[in-house]
Amino acid sequence: METINEQITRTLGSQRNFFESGATLEYEFRRNQLEKLEQMILENQQEFSQALYQDLHKSEGESELSEIGIVLSEIRHTLKKLKSWMKPRKVKGAIATAPSTSHILYEPFGCVLIIAPWNYSFQLLLGPLVGAIAAGNTAILKPSPMAATVSALMKKLFDANFPPDYISVIDGHREVNEALLEQRFDYIFFTGSVSFGKYVAMQAAKNLTPVTLELGGKSPCIVGKEAKIDLAAKRIVWGKLLNAGQTCIDRKSTRLNSSHSGES
Repeated sequence: METINEQITRTLGSQRNFFESGATLEYEFRRNQLEKLEQMILENQQEFSQALYQDLHKSEGESELSEIGIVLSEIRHTLKKLKSWMKPRKVKGAIATAPSTSHILYEPFGCVLIIAPWNYSFQLLLGPLVGAIAAGNTAILKPSPMAATVSALMKKLFDANFPPDYISVIDGHREVNEALLEQRFDYIFFTGSVSFGKYVAMQAAKNLTPVTLELGGKSPCIVGKEAKIDLAAKRIVWGKLLNAGQTCIDRKSTRLNSSHSGES
């Protein structure tokens, strides 16, 4: 029976071969994959809502507001902008290189790893994926085992809709994260705790892999003396109870060359 390390090595190897074939580079391919992702979400929206309720007791309206609707909106925005984002941008050249012309070319990183947390298990797995697809990368997705229903659904749907040498879901606990981070990825997008974020950065540094770290923080609230207390109290309670009280507003982030990898 294949071990998790063997599965990760095989999957990453097949994704690297697929990326190096050039299949992800064309506009039509990227657009089609974004549309395919959108269709997968729309066709299974009710099932996603039920999974979010099972894991976090989110209502259907809250799931739409805080997770599903955000990702669908990001896909639609990306589809509108994708062609212009992919165009080379002409820039002024140096005198030393005259009479040549200079352009900025936007190229994908390659094989991307996206590790999502449990508290926004849908949004923070698929949001970064939208950017990864748009930029022409392949992706391995690692959902949180603490959101077990969403994680299982993600694996089922991606296995059914996308080839594993392009997008693959690998589930499991912390030891799977550690096994993934032993591999050489071309970009890593991680959302989670500060302590594990340090470990992600340390492992990424071994291969000089660029990273985006979105790390958990606090959500302080200051009520000024001019505030209408009744209204302020309602708004504070609404924000505190959203997403089972698991929303960080004041986050520490490190974003390195992220515009063409794990986020758009």
